Amino acid sequence: MRRLVMMGFLVVSAPALAETVWDIDPAHTSVQFSIRHMMISNVRGEFTKVAGTVRGYQADPSRAKVEATIDTVSLDTREAKRDEHLKSADFFDVAKYPTMTFTSKKIEQVGERRYKVTGDLTLHGVTREVVLDVDGPSAPMTDPRGNLRAGAEATAKINRQDFGIKWSKALDGGGVMVGDEVAITIDVEGVKKP
Repeated sequence: MRRLVMMGFLVVSAPALAETVWDIDPAHTSVQFSIRHMMISNVRGEFTKVAGTVRGYQADPSRAKVEATIDTVSLDTREAKRDEHLKSADFFDVAKYPTMTFTSKKIEQVGERRYKVTGDLTLHGVTREVVLDVDGPSAPMTDPRGNLRAGAEATAKINRQDFGIKWSKALDGGGVMVGDEVAITIDVEGVKKP
Protein backbone atom coordinates (compact mmCIF):
# COMPACT_ATOMS: atom_id res chain seq x y z
CA MET A 1 0.00 0.00 0.00
CA ARG A 2 2.79 2.40 0.93
CA ARG A 3 4.47 1.72 -2.41
CA LEU A 4 1.22 2.43 -4.27
CA VAL A 5 0.80 5.77 -2.43
CA MET A 6 4.40 6.73 -3.30
CA MET A 7 3.85 5.88 -6.97
CA GLY A 8 0.66 7.97 -6.96
CA PHE A 9 2.54 10.93 -5.48
CA LEU A 10 5.21 10.66 -8.17
CA VAL A 11 2.63 10.58 -10.97
CA VAL A 12 0.76 13.61 -9.58
CA SER A 13 3.94 15.64 -8.98
CA ALA A 14 5.70 14.66 -12.22
CA PRO A 15 4.61 17.77 -14.20
CA ALA A 16 5.96 20.08 -11.48
CA LEU A 17 9.25 18.13 -11.28
CA ALA A 18 9.72 17.78 -15.05
CA GLU A 19 12.04 20.17 -16.84
CA THR A 20 10.30 22.41 -19.35
CA VAL A 21 12.10 24.06 -22.25
CA TRP A 22 11.02 27.36 -23.77
CA ASP A 23 12.49 28.64 -27.04
CA ILE A 24 12.89 32.39 -27.33
CA ASP A 25 10.61 33.63 -30.13
CA PRO A 26 12.72 36.15 -32.09
CA ALA A 27 9.65 37.64 -33.80
CA HIS A 28 8.21 38.69 -30.43
CA THR A 29 11.41 39.45 -28.52
CA SER A 30 13.34 42.71 -28.45
CA VAL A 31 16.72 43.66 -26.99
CA GLN A 32 16.96 47.42 -26.66
CA PHE A 33 19.63 49.77 -25.31
CA SER A 34 19.92 53.43 -24.42
CA ILE A 35 23.06 55.54 -23.95
CA ARG A 36 23.75 59.25 -23.38
CA HIS A 37 24.79 61.35 -26.37
CA MET A 38 26.77 64.54 -25.74
CA MET A 39 25.50 64.57 -22.13
CA ILE A 40 22.16 66.00 -23.36
CA SER A 41 19.98 63.20 -24.71
CA ASN A 42 19.62 59.43 -24.99
CA VAL A 43 20.20 57.49 -28.17
CA ARG A 44 18.20 54.28 -28.37
CA GLY A 45 18.76 51.23 -30.47
CA GLU A 46 18.04 47.54 -30.63
CA PHE A 47 19.36 44.22 -31.80
CA THR A 48 16.79 42.59 -34.05
CA LYS A 49 18.12 39.01 -34.05
CA VAL A 50 18.09 36.97 -30.85
CA ALA A 51 17.86 33.26 -30.11
CA GLY A 52 18.01 31.11 -27.02
CA THR A 53 16.27 28.88 -24.50
CA VAL A 54 14.98 28.93 -20.97
CA ARG A 55 15.07 25.58 -19.20
CA GLY A 56 13.29 25.33 -15.90
CA TYR A 57 11.10 23.62 -13.36
CA GLN A 58 7.66 24.97 -12.52
CA ALA A 59 8.02 23.97 -8.87
CA ASP A 60 11.42 25.64 -8.47
CA PRO A 61 12.12 28.64 -10.77
CA SER A 62 15.50 29.16 -9.07
CA ARG A 63 16.77 26.08 -10.93
CA ALA A 64 16.05 27.59 -14.35
CA LYS A 65 18.83 28.11 -16.88
CA VAL A 66 18.78 30.93 -19.43
CA GLU A 67 20.96 30.96 -22.54
CA ALA A 68 20.70 33.64 -25.21
CA THR A 69 22.69 34.69 -28.27
CA ILE A 70 22.31 38.13 -29.83
CA ASP A 71 23.50 38.92 -33.34
CA THR A 72 25.49 42.18 -33.03
CA VAL A 73 25.33 42.67 -36.81
CA SER A 74 21.56 43.17 -36.39
CA LEU A 75 22.13 46.45 -34.48
CA ASP A 76 19.67 49.17 -35.52
CA THR A 77 19.45 52.77 -34.25
CA ARG A 78 17.41 54.01 -37.26
CA GLU A 79 20.41 55.98 -38.55
CA ALA A 80 22.58 54.18 -41.14
CA LYS A 81 25.80 56.19 -40.59
CA ARG A 82 25.59 55.80 -36.82
CA ASP A 83 24.90 52.07 -37.19
CA GLU A 84 27.94 51.74 -39.45
CA HIS A 85 30.12 53.46 -36.82
CA LEU A 86 28.70 51.35 -33.97
CA LYS A 87 29.42 48.17 -35.94
CA SER A 88 33.03 49.26 -36.57
CA ALA A 89 36.12 48.45 -34.48
CA ASP A 90 35.48 51.66 -32.47
CA PHE A 91 32.48 49.98 -30.80
CA PHE A 92 31.04 46.48 -31.33
CA ASP A 93 33.56 45.37 -33.99
CA VAL A 94 30.97 43.03 -35.50
CA ALA A 95 33.45 41.61 -38.03
CA LYS A 96 35.45 40.17 -35.13
CA TYR A 97 32.63 39.69 -32.59
CA PRO A 98 29.41 38.92 -34.52
CA THR A 99 27.51 37.76 -31.43
CA MET A 100 27.12 38.45 -27.74
CA THR A 101 25.88 35.80 -25.33
CA PHE A 102 24.26 35.59 -21.91
CA THR A 103 24.30 32.46 -19.72
CA SER A 104 22.60 32.51 -16.34
CA LYS A 105 24.38 31.24 -13.22
CA LYS A 106 21.96 32.06 -10.41
CA ILE A 107 18.28 33.01 -10.10
CA GLU A 108 16.84 34.55 -6.93
CA GLN A 109 13.19 35.35 -6.32
CA VAL A 110 12.82 38.87 -4.88
CA GLY A 111 9.03 39.30 -5.03
CA GLU A 112 5.85 38.08 -6.66
CA ARG A 113 6.96 37.16 -10.20
CA ARG A 114 10.15 39.20 -9.73
CA TYR A 115 13.64 37.74 -9.95
CA LYS A 116 17.30 38.71 -10.04
CA VAL A 117 19.06 36.66 -12.71
CA THR A 118 22.85 36.68 -12.42
CA GLY A 119 24.82 35.47 -15.40
CA ASP A 120 27.80 35.91 -17.67
CA LEU A 121 27.49 38.41 -20.51
CA THR A 122 30.12 38.00 -23.22
CA LEU A 123 30.38 41.12 -25.35
CA HIS A 124 33.23 42.36 -27.54
CA GLY A 125 35.31 39.33 -26.49
CA VAL A 126 35.00 40.13 -22.77
CA THR A 127 32.95 38.19 -20.21
CA ARG A 128 31.56 39.97 -17.15
CA GLU A 129 28.94 39.09 -14.59
CA VAL A 130 25.67 41.00 -15.06
CA VAL A 131 22.48 41.02 -12.97
CA LEU A 132 19.15 41.24 -14.78
CA ASP A 133 16.06 42.48 -12.91
CA VAL A 134 13.26 40.32 -14.27
CA ASP A 135 9.54 41.01 -14.10
CA GLY A 136 7.69 37.81 -14.95
CA PRO A 137 7.20 35.31 -16.30
CA SER A 138 3.64 36.06 -17.26
CA ALA A 139 0.98 33.41 -16.88
CA PRO A 140 1.24 31.07 -19.89
CA MET A 141 -1.28 31.57 -22.71
CA THR A 142 -2.16 29.31 -25.62
CA ASP A 143 -1.83 30.94 -29.05
CA PRO A 144 -4.21 30.24 -31.98
CA ARG A 145 -1.94 27.42 -33.18
CA GLY A 146 -2.01 25.63 -29.84
CA ASN A 147 1.47 26.70 -28.68
CA LEU A 148 1.93 27.64 -25.03
CA ARG A 149 3.61 31.07 -24.66
CA ALA A 150 4.87 33.19 -21.77
CA GLY A 151 6.79 36.44 -21.53
CA ALA A 152 8.97 38.51 -19.24
CA GLU A 153 10.78 41.83 -19.15
CA ALA A 154 14.38 42.20 -17.97
CA THR A 155 16.41 45.34 -17.33
CA ALA A 156 20.06 45.96 -16.50
CA LYS A 157 22.73 48.63 -16.62
CA ILE A 158 26.28 47.97 -17.74
CA ASN A 159 29.38 50.07 -18.25
CA ARG A 160 30.61 49.69 -21.83
CA GLN A 161 34.20 50.36 -20.68
CA ASP A 162 34.05 47.08 -18.70
CA PHE A 163 33.69 45.28 -22.04
CA GLY A 164 36.55 47.08 -23.79
CA ILE A 165 34.29 49.46 -25.76
CA LYS A 166 36.14 52.69 -25.08
CA TRP A 167 35.69 55.08 -28.04
CA SER A 168 34.49 58.60 -27.24
CA LYS A 169 35.52 62.21 -27.77
CA ALA A 170 35.88 65.01 -25.23
CA LEU A 171 33.55 67.95 -25.86
CA ASP A 172 34.82 71.53 -25.91
CA GLY A 173 32.38 72.60 -23.20
CA GLY A 174 33.17 69.59 -20.99
CA GLY A 175 31.79 66.09 -20.97
CA VAL A 176 32.05 63.42 -23.64
CA MET A 177 30.41 62.51 -26.92
CA VAL A 178 29.22 59.08 -25.73
CA GLY A 179 28.36 58.09 -22.16
CA ASP A 180 29.65 54.95 -20.48
CA GLU A 181 26.48 53.63 -18.84
CA VAL A 182 24.22 51.57 -21.08
CA ALA A 183 20.64 50.85 -20.02
CA ILE A 184 19.31 47.56 -21.38
CA THR A 185 15.67 46.47 -21.70
CA ILE A 186 14.75 42.99 -22.90
CA ASP A 187 11.18 41.99 -23.71
CA VAL A 188 11.17 38.25 -24.25
CA GLU A 189 8.48 35.86 -25.37
CA GLY A 190 9.03 32.14 -25.18
CA VAL A 191 7.29 29.19 -26.78
CA LYS A 192 7.13 25.98 -24.79
CA LYS A 193 8.64 22.96 -26.51
CA PRO A 194 6.27 20.00 -26.69
